[in-house]
Amino acid sequence: MAVVSKKIPAPDRIRIRTALLSVSDKTGIVELAQALTEQGVKLISTGGTHKAIAAAGLAVTDVSEVTGFPEIMDGRVKTLHPAVHGGLLAIRDDAEHTDSMKEHGIEGIDLAVINLYPFEEVRAAGGDYPTTVENIDIGGPAMIRASAKNHAYVTIVTDPSDYPALIEALRTNEGQTVYAFRQKLAAKAYARTAAYDTAISNWFAEALDIEMPRYRTIGGVLKEEMRYGENPHQSAGFYVTGENRPGVATAKLLQGKQLSYNNINDTDGAFELIGEFSPEKAPACAIIKHANPCGVATGPTLKDAYLRALACDSTSAFGGIIALNQLLDGETAEEIVKLFTEVIIAPEVSEEAKAIIARKPNLRLLVTGGLPDPRSRGITAKTVSGGLLVQTRDNGLIEDIDLRVVTKRAPTPTELEDMKFAYKVAKHVKSNAIVYARDGQTAGIGAGQMSRVDSARIAAIKAEEAAKAMGWAEPMTKGSAVASEAFFPFADGLLSAIAAGATAVIQPGGSMRDDEVIAAADEHGVAMVFTGMRHFRH
Repeated sequence: MAVVSKKIPAPDRIRIRTALLSVSDKTGIVELAQALTEQGVKLISTGGTHKAIAAAGLAVTDVSEVTGFPEIMDGRVKTLHPAVHGGLLAIRDDAEHTDSMKEHGIEGIDLAVINLYPFEEVRAAGGDYPTTVENIDIGGPAMIRASAKNHAYVTIVTDPSDYPALIEALRTNEGQTVYAFRQKLAAKAYARTAAYDTAISNWFAEALDIEMPRYRTIGGVLKEEMRYGENPHQSAGFYVTGENRPGVATAKLLQGKQLSYNNINDTDGAFELIGEFSPEKAPACAIIKHANPCGVATGPTLKDAYLRALACDSTSAFGGIIALNQLLDGETAEEIVKLFTEVIIAPEVSEEAKAIIARKPNLRLLVTGGLPDPRSRGITAKTVSGGLLVQTRDNGLIEDIDLRVVTKRAPTPTELEDMKFAYKVAKHVKSNAIVYARDGQTAGIGAGQMSRVDSARIAAIKAEEAAKAMGWAEPMTKGSAVASEAFFPFADGLLSAIAAGATAVIQPGGSMRDDEVIAAADEHGVAMVFTGMRHFRH
């Protein structure tokens, strides 16, 4: 049964007479305390915050003097007391509330400045189970929620970045805050505790191996507000979840203008793809355009890998995203700057490469400090009308699959390597996906078609265009391996790939017409293997 409101109108202005300060992140807290003192505000504080304020020579009352009860249990219990929560929750214009305050000696608290134990930071740093649990704040969220609920009378500040605005508001309004200001801070406060609880619940789900908990929330912190979304008429923001996974969310922008919504989406796809290629085995480069690879290659050097990736589709690569699996060196950077590129992302960048990239001031250069682990667990989510679709990350790897040869002819060692390479790339191509590869280089990529046979044809056409552009005698599809991220429903897609010159095929299998497809492969002397693992990507 819902609680009935007394509908007491909220006052516009509230004078700040008493403030409770209890923060884990002490950035700017002494300066704020000084400004409050200058406004004649009485300060109440806890633990380390009290020590910091007192050390600055400011008058501050320990919360234990307010509650009449000492801090106990290693600080787990200090503010969970009626003297604190009564002071935060009391409706000052309700006679019953004010009578209760007088009866129990509760002083009103007009301002609460609170931030929380660093749970997200401890989780991201890989803290052990007991340490992570110990950094779950209890009193902080309780006080924040109480203050935010009673924003008609209490100003709640949870973010040090809001301290200057608070100070300015008090100076402008003669020590008072206005209702609209309190409303905005209350909304932010609830968003903060929601994100905090989300981080905790998701950590528990991971720690206890609960893939689909009964209640699922996804939260984040606004990293930056974007100029617009996918299109100029859409607004957008980039929120980070705190997951400590090398990538666009954790990367450092060394130069270039703000990343756009589409830049971030494409760069994430590029770096997740390049994470499939171990830097210990070979340098690798992936070039992405509109969330799809247009060229991927390995090579003896990073420069070679880049040039081989570019050769696959140099037209589409214009204005694309370049992802590298090794330190970006000067020689590779010299080649990259010859082409108009939106973003380069790499685990490391040499000083020489930085200087070269600096010639293109608008080119974004991101350094991540590492590569994403393609085997690691996690979740992905997308919105639908009225809900969220949540799934575990696609961490299936070709190296972990027992391949099954289903044709009369088994693939040669070279064909097998080309198959694996093509399948790694196909995993990151929008469905329906067809990828031709030869000698550690994509030859043609067909993406996002409604028909798999169309994807096979488009990829072959791309390969022919690349051959003309590069002056090759024939397209690289001749003698290539072809990968399909899902089964061939009919033999027509396979026949298109064979017509393009493919001699080996890798696909999941599982179609009702597998026998028909296998027979077509045998008829043309093509080797085929089944993976048993599909990689749809929509």
